[in-house]
Amino acid sequence: MLLLQQMMALFLMMLIGYLCAKIGALDKAAFKKVSWLVVNVGNPAMILASGMDNENPVEMTKIFLVVGISLVIYAALLLIAVFLPKIIGVEKENYGVYRVMLIFSNIGFMGFPLLSALYGGESLLYAAMFFFPFNILIYTYGICAMKKENAQGEAFQWKNVLNVGVIASVIALIIYFGKLPMPDFIRTTAESMSNITAPLSMMVIGSSFLEFKLKDLFTDVKLIIFSAVKLLLLPIAGTWLIMQLVSDPMICGVCMVMLATPVASMTAMLAQQYDGDYALASKGVALTTILSVVTMPVVSAVLRL
Repeated sequence: MLLLQQMMALFLMMLIGYLCAKIGALDKAAFKKVSWLVVNVGNPAMILASGMDNENPVEMTKIFLVVGISLVIYAALLLIAVFLPKIIGVEKENYGVYRVMLIFSNIGFMGFPLLSALYGGESLLYAAMFFFPFNILIYTYGICAMKKENAQGEAFQWKNVLNVGVIASVIALIIYFGKLPMPDFIRTTAESMSNITAPLSMMVIGSSFLEFKLKDLFTDVKLIIFSAVKLLLLPIAGTWLIMQLVSDPMICGVCMVMLATPVASMTAMLAQQYDGDYALASKGVALTTILSVVTMPVVSAVLRL
């Protein structure tokens, strides 16, 4: 029930973003700046705030456990991505788009705010362990999968991998496990700035819906089948397997959210820059985001998390 309420709240925030874009109160340029604030200010502040909540630190063994789980999950997704586009009959030129959409989920814009509301700051430390392989893979595999012969750009740049989110994650872990005391004004600043993440990120996602007609989203059979696999089959099957080996409910909950979140908005950006099918990637982001309002509570109910 709590997850359903949180998803409904996020949906209303997306709707507000859509309406702001619809009436022209905020244009694409404005939302681009808002997106920058979320990625470079709000999200890092949320991660840092979680590291400052270190009165009852988690065991290092749990962090290593989540690191191992995250690596196994990404390895499994990479393998599944090889076969899934062929199974659902995707055109060969769109294999790369579907593979990137399958592997990379919206863990930053949607996963982090949702986990913060459901489980509190400690869960963000676990979620940060998914952030490292995400960034490395999306700037290596993601670009290579999306690129076509006439696309321009380097396949790998460390400056992209070592972004503000990864740096914030490292600092948060140092503060947390080092039990470094933080002045109250720094803690208050981080906590206050982190509060902008959920509403602004959902408004940005909602504004993108203006570019589509609902009938265009719900008439693409292959995309609907893909969405069912990504949002229902894989989260339920993957989390169930994890639950057979891990007894900690918070770790299982984090893994569920990481698997069940919709396609990462970064997918559309990569498609645009590296000559992939931008329209398809954007539709995948929009459709899975809309459906996730329903599918995530369903996954949670099935798994009883």
